[in-house]
Amino acid sequence: MQRPYHAIVYIPVPCEEACPVKAISKDKKGIEHIDESKCIYCGKCLNACPFGAIFEVSQVFDILHKIRKGEKIVAIVAPSILGQFKTTIEQVYGALKAVGFTDVIEVAQGAMDTVSNEAHELIEKLEEGQKFMTTSCCPSYIELVNKHIPGMKPYVSGTGSPMYYAARIAKEKHPDAKVVFIGPCVAKRKEAQRDEAVDFVMTFEEVASVLDGLNIQLEQSQPYAMSFASVREAHGFAQAGGVMGAVKAYLKEEADKINAIQVANLDKKTIGSLRAYAKSGKAPGQFIEVMACEGGCVGGPSSFNDMLVTKKFRDELLQKADDRQILDNLKNYHMEK
Repeated sequence: MQRPYHAIVYIPVPCEEACPVKAISKDKKGIEHIDESKCIYCGKCLNACPFGAIFEVSQVFDILHKIRKGEKIVAIVAPSILGQFKTTIEQVYGALKAVGFTDVIEVAQGAMDTVSNEAHELIEKLEEGQKFMTTSCCPSYIELVNKHIPGMKPYVSGTGSPMYYAARIAKEKHPDAKVVFIGPCVAKRKEAQRDEAVDFVMTFEEVASVLDGLNIQLEQSQPYAMSFASVREAHGFAQAGGVMGAVKAYLKEEADKINAIQVANLDKKTIGSLRAYAKSGKAPGQFIEVMACEGGCVGGPSSFNDMLVTKKFRDELLQKADDRQILDNLKNYHMEK
């Protein structure tokens, strides 16, 4: 009897291979399925699939419909926007205003609250005798902990993500507006479902499509300057080491006593390491920055630009960013409030 070829030879499937938590498998008919109880929404399968068979449920039409109806819609834009489009960040914000958004607020502004709160929490936890603490701003990592490494929960920071704080800044400024988070992250859709202050999520890819569809030319857009400028460290949140660097910059001299490490890609190897830290209660660092995407949020699955191109242009823009200290910027912000 002639046996089917795949009965003796393993044929790798790109999406299965890309999934770090084995959430994708075939049924009896050979059809791939994603197990929601295991999925951490990292988006690795999204980019690995050569057929475009995996896609997100978009909220673009809902957002545009509300804008057309004249409703107030505020965009809160992730720090990873820097370098996504080959123009100034002010022109990108101007293009969003041209789409019809009532206001544009940088999530980097919320990142400064995350830095402040996380830094104080870290010092407090270490003084209490806890061996280490991880960051909490990556929603994919939070899904990983909740679904696969529950033993890590006591070590995860309780501080809100930059999106969490930025959404509340937006609601305070525009109480009757809907808030749209714009970024490169698939897992933010899941985080937004749990956050009453965030109404919609839109990706950079979707932004590019909307601008193209409305024939809005970025290079010709009227620049829109923020009323509040976020500092360089807050914009740097989106790249690997950014959160860690911002927290250490905030702590100043106290940071010298803290050994910080980063996990900037959730794959089978790094997930194994995190399991070991949770089980033993020990880690090679006291402060661990965890991001699901390689290179940080700038490598998110729904980015618009190529990562290497983005990095080059992003570095140039970061050099022009506000170089005040985070503490100074926080003082100014709270004085304005």
